[in-house]
Amino acid sequence: MLVLASVTAAAAPSVLGLADPADAATRTPPPPAAASESKEAVESEYHKVMDADDEAQAEVDKWIRDNQDYAAKGAGLPKTELTRRIRERFEPVRQAYEDFIKRHPAHAAGRVAYASFLGDLGEEEAAEEQLDKALTLDPKNPAVYNNLANIYGHKGPVKKAFEYFEKAIALKPEEPVYYHNFGTTVYVFRKDAAEYFALDPEQVVEKALSLYSNSLRLDPDNFPLASDVAETYYTIQPLRTDEALRAWTNALHVAHSGVEREGVQIHLARIKMVSGRLAEARAHLNAVTNTLYTELKSRITRRIEERERNPNDTNPPPAAVLETTPHKVQPSR
Repeated sequence: MLVLASVTAAAAPSVLGLADPADAATRTPPPPAAASESKEAVESEYHKVMDADDEAQAEVDKWIRDNQDYAAKGAGLPKTELTRRIRERFEPVRQAYEDFIKRHPAHAAGRVAYASFLGDLGEEEAAEEQLDKALTLDPKNPAVYNNLANIYGHKGPVKKAFEYFEKAIALKPEEPVYYHNFGTTVYVFRKDAAEYFALDPEQVVEKALSLYSNSLRLDPDNFPLASDVAETYYTIQPLRTDEALRAWTNALHVAHSGVEREGVQIHLARIKMVSGRLAEARAHLNAVTNTLYTELKSRITRRIEERERNPNDTNPPPAAVLETTPHKVQPSR
């Protein structure tokens, strides 16, 4: 995503950190599950925990979005206060997952869901531990391979991430998230991908675009995916202007919020400016009013003014003008 995703991601690692050992030491463990407990009852309990997780995540996402809007008007909560509220909101969900896993240690899907929750909080080692146990319990679960691949993409070995994404897709070829994450990892680690797949740099970018294309085919209204596809064109030189503009126009059509739409307008202005369509670039910038984009808007405006003063300047813009936001990978449950 553009700004919204990066704000959410930036907030997550600071939310909880490691659990307080004192709490763990004093907590009374729940009783083990009764031997006679039916599979239906266990699954019902599992889904209740996941529903609580989804509800908490949705509520926290709304807090972050709202606080972002309020901050733009000078009335947002201090970061420490927002972090405290998020910590308190997620703690019962953590407790519910821990209790469920203690009572049902062989429930692979429960471990995968808990690992996704931990990963969202930046607790990657704890998430990997849950996923390793889930893989032992259910070696044909594609979500386990996808989520472990995401972790390997962060800490290495990256080539193991490529291998595990391939396994996830082989097990569930209709899941768009796997293609998206695989494409992102290929794009971010282009040198490793070139070595692993024996491709040249241009072919690596084409592979990433091909994976993104498969994901978009399966999930055409996914804005983070559409924006990742469009940003990929920044690495292709010379810039494929028409293809990049089509990709950003598609992202604009599937944007869900004013923040996302204005972020796309910034990108459209960049592409138009680079291609010499300066009046159109200014028109896109005029559609941007959110203070989150003030610095970027000013930077591109200055570059447009430079080109207007020197119309024969065909040099590419500085890297700062075409900087992109980091692509994201997504866990699966």
